Amino acid sequence: MNNTIQPSILNPSLKCNGCGALLYFIPGSGNLKCDHCGVSNPIATDQTSTIIKSFDYELFISKTNQHKTTDDQKVVKCSSCGSETVLSSFTTSDKCSFCTAPLVLSPENGQQYVPPHYILPFEINKELAIHNFQNWLNKLWWTPSDLIKQVKDSTSSLQGVYLPYWTFDTNTSSAFNGSRGDYYYTTENYTVTENGKTENRTRQVQHTRWTTVTGQVSNIFHDLIVPASKSLPPKTLEDLAPWNFKLLVKFDERYMSGFRSETYQIDPQQAFVFASEQTKERIRATIESKIGGDEQRISGFYTDFNKRAIKYIMLPVWVSAYAYDKKIYQFTVNASTGEVIGERPLSWTKIILFVFMILILITIVVSFMG
Repeated sequence: MNNTIQPSILNPSLKCNGCGALLYFIPGSGNLKCDHCGVSNPIATDQTSTIIKSFDYELFISKTNQHKTTDDQKVVKCSSCGSETVLSSFTTSDKCSFCTAPLVLSPENGQQYVPPHYILPFEINKELAIHNFQNWLNKLWWTPSDLIKQVKDSTSSLQGVYLPYWTFDTNTSSAFNGSRGDYYYTTENYTVTENGKTENRTRQVQHTRWTTVTGQVSNIFHDLIVPASKSLPPKTLEDLAPWNFKLLVKFDERYMSGFRSETYQIDPQQAFVFASEQTKERIRATIESKIGGDEQRISGFYTDFNKRAIKYIMLPVWVSAYAYDKKIYQFTVNASTGEVIGERPLSWTKIILFVFMILILITIVVSFMG
């Protein structure tokens, strides 16, 4: 199968109004900037660009399946210098290696690319991301003292990437069976011996009366978020939340200019399975409330998911890695909130010193009390 992708003509809105050179999105500004003449070009949007809604899940799946291909790589021709760049099957935008022009995969010609519904533009620029990362390192007491000096040069390789996420809405109907426990009390006689004397006393003893209960409960869920990327560890993708969804806008490729982006690696059907797992805790709480009583036991429940809706969104991160003591550590910055998530080495010298100090304090306290 021919895996060459015919590129779309460069979006006219990615050309500078002043000199015609290429424009790059500036985080937090809402503007595109020309690296050639320095002119800022605002991203013109309509009044509906910030109206966020979900889309019918079944219809979305049907349309997506119609455009599936098995291409593992795609060739995108640079509209600026004419060079060709190979993108992996999960990369949808990048920079040209020869002229640094933005490469954005065209949604035309039936290739494996599904345009996102919404995008959360970069708010945190590279300089602020580096600043937040360095502050994060400073707060980690267990890290080696020379860590910041060692990783200083690594922060220059920080790369902006849009990661794919799914969000789901659904109404649930859950049939359950279980038991309701109601407390009741009986009076019990007992004897005690005090000062050589035996006395008769009474006390209240708690019992539980269990009754079988069956029924049905309903819940409404909005924005169950599921990462669709496998490029970062699942724990990192989870810890990057929460996101500032108030700044979501309709997808516009101009926000991706100058950044990498990925398409989904976890399909929406699989993602919905993960989303359904997120509903269980609240459903169980609703069932327990429905059962009532003083205690509840849930034997089992079955859930139907109705009115399913979906949003395909792109969320921004800064990613990089640094080497310390011949080992690689990855870190990620939420480019919407500035939150830093990462791995770091441990200083066993500091840990041993801390344990030694604790032992000394314990010894002093014991000696003082003795």
